[in-house]
Amino acid sequence: MSDRPFLPFALPEIGEAEIAEVVDTLRSGWVTTGPKARRFEQDFAAFLGDASLEAVAVNSATAGLHLALEGLGIGPGDEVITTTHTFTATAEVVRYLGADVVLVDIDPATLNIDPARVEAAITPATRAIVPVHYAGLAAPMDEILAIARRHGLKVVEDAAHALPATHGGALVGTLGSDATVFSFYANKTITTGEGGMVVSRNADLVKRMKVMRLHGISRDAFDRFTSTAPAWAYEIVAPGFKYNLTDIAAALGIHQLKRAREFRETREAVARRYREAMAGLPVLAPPDAPDGETHAWHLYVLRLADDAGVARDRYIERLFALGIGVSVHYIPLHLHPYWRERYGLRAEQFPHSQHAYERMLSLPIYPKMGEADVDRVVHAVRHALVARD
Repeated sequence: MSDRPFLPFALPEIGEAEIAEVVDTLRSGWVTTGPKARRFEQDFAAFLGDASLEAVAVNSATAGLHLALEGLGIGPGDEVITTTHTFTATAEVVRYLGADVVLVDIDPATLNIDPARVEAAITPATRAIVPVHYAGLAAPMDEILAIARRHGLKVVEDAAHALPATHGGALVGTLGSDATVFSFYANKTITTGEGGMVVSRNADLVKRMKVMRLHGISRDAFDRFTSTAPAWAYEIVAPGFKYNLTDIAAALGIHQLKRAREFRETREAVARRYREAMAGLPVLAPPDAPDGETHAWHLYVLRLADDAGVARDRYIERLFALGIGVSVHYIPLHLHPYWRERYGLRAEQFPHSQHAYERMLSLPIYPKMGEADVDRVVHAVRHALVARD
């Protein structure tokens, strides 16, 4: 066991500006959804740089995915295609709506959803595609959007890992999909603790999501309590949800967003150091973004080579013994009891995801890491490969 302090897998970078904004919010008396949430939405749309987009703040990316698919009319009898290599939230929101999930395999090089598999999975019941920008590397959206156009399908991007990533020189969030959903969970590229944002150019969809994020009420609470109309007067127009983002959380997001590009550059520097230091080892480094594109580097997913001489699970145990926090992204959905049993899934249906999963682990990569922390991870990665049990 290491006698040094444990290095966590992830830590948020919270500065004095974020703290001051939260304190200001607490002192203002408006702690739920109000002026700070509205400001965060406006700032986020401005960050993406597309005046045709509108942003809707929510309490999680899961909520955002649910709202987007609900607003697009997904329901019983429909099928939605997504990748098996993702967190369950991507798929579970489809089941919330009574629709069915169709899982497909990934590209073995990028670990992103494979467009050819998407097209092969389309049936008369298919209504939407939910691509995931895995680890911060943009999915092949030009191919996915072309498939969607050919078959008349909706596209909702799961961009939980992808702020700020680019595809075709454009920021994820500004591409041609119906909606894009970002996450601000504690370990994401920016954080509000819990939270998310949906962006869309579809005015009707945005209107529906705003109504459904707060109980199906016809007017936002902020609008009701700042307008000349009676604050108590509202109408329930649909059986909505409780998905609003609080002003306390938005206060964090306002300043985290200002640092998003700085954070990305720091993450990229860590990724570059890892790649250089691990060259020649029996491991496969994650792919960089293509020339001219930007990788968000939410995750650094290392894969053990077949000749690494140690099984993945044992390797993780060695790293933990050396005081290094790591994780696995992800246990593919086809291996989880609910998804496996509902759809009769088998590992051999997803050979690329299965092969990657059996060999992968995610190393720490976050702005709070110092050079000594990075060097310590590199040393541990090397040592754990040659250690004798």
